[in-house]
Amino acid sequence: MDRMIYLSMTGAKANMERQDVLSNNLANVTTNGFRAELQAYRAVPVRGDGASTRVYSLETSVGYDDAAGPITVTGSPLDVAMQGNAWLAVQGLDGTEAYTRQGSLAIDAEGNLKTHSGLPVLGDGGPIVMPPNTTPSIAPDGTISAKQANGLSTPVGKLKLVTPETKLQRGEDGLFRAADGADLSADPNARVQDGALEGSNVSAVGTMVAMISAARQFEAQMKMLQTAEKNEQSAQQLLSANG
Repeated sequence: MDRMIYLSMTGAKANMERQDVLSNNLANVTTNGFRAELQAYRAVPVRGDGASTRVYSLETSVGYDDAAGPITVTGSPLDVAMQGNAWLAVQGLDGTEAYTRQGSLAIDAEGNLKTHSGLPVLGDGGPIVMPPNTTPSIAPDGTISAKQANGLSTPVGKLKLVTPETKLQRGEDGLFRAADGADLSADPNARVQDGALEGSNVSAVGTMVAMISAARQFEAQMKMLQTAEKNEQSAQQLLSANG
């Protein structure tokens, strides 16, 4: 059987996987702090007798796009946009420390500072708890203060902000962690912009164009499969006639 069948199959599978990645990116075009997932493929020649005229399509993971998203001013005292390459430390559902650029925060009924998805926000000394009947404010260095009714403000904690030296790795929960799984140290020079949120860095137009291109490539691979099938049928007919 001609190897073209298997090669076309791997090409079609690669395009389907690419569509999955692009669809996920497009679905998160309005998700605050979202980093577009990147995907690339490489051609690997099939080694064997004769010339290497066939190649397989194999995925090469390149991580995510670390370009900053657009900043939108919200005016909310619990919205923060990380500046530069700073990341906010949160506690994942598995209990481990993880990092995100999603800076939309909230205070639950017990006064715990959490993300809008319910993850505890970590401070330099652990989770941050706001005193009751106070108004929060966040300074550019991440210091959180509680303003009482008499106008007196008291620091209650400081956001743990990290600046990774190498690219983080995205987990299945959508959060990012260090490649070795270790917790990163807080960066005293990291800064945030209060009353603002960073948007997704996904380009809706660019992603749609890429999806159309992937769909056309998938159709081309399927046509190659049909061609291989027709060639196989013709070969069988010739062999039957000569036999």
